[in-house]
Amino acid sequence: MTSLPIRIFLVCAALALFPQCASAKELVAEFSGQANDTTREFEVEAPWIIDWLIAGNPARFDAVDVSLYNAKTGGFEGVVLKTKSAGDGVRLFKQSGRYYMRVNASMMNWHLRVFHLTEDEAKAYKPKSKSILDG
Repeated sequence: MTSLPIRIFLVCAALALFPQCASAKELVAEFSGQANDTTREFEVEAPWIIDWLIAGNPARFDAVDVSLYNAKTGGFEGVVLKTKSAGDGVRLFKQSGRYYMRVNASMMNWHLRVFHLTEDEAKAYKPKSKSILDG
């Protein structure tokens, strides 16, 4: 049996290490569907990501396009993703704001999650390809 002072030390040591090991990624908004839709507005501080998942068996002309819009002005910010196949991915954004997304989906299921990141998490992000939306 471990003595009480040793148990207290072990608990304190574990708690001291926990914040460094835990992710500070915070879910801001989550959306899903299987047809054309406009998401509700969400507000997010930079840096942040959209984590997306597209599922289904696309036919020859099926596709999913997701575009980002500024909720205050209605202005088009850019294309988040455009795909004709099932898959997943992540896109990093370096500007804060209030946004919504328009999803054009043909017979494909889609799931979008918006996460706020810490600066360290954003620095660790490595995009597969450069986009104008990547800041």
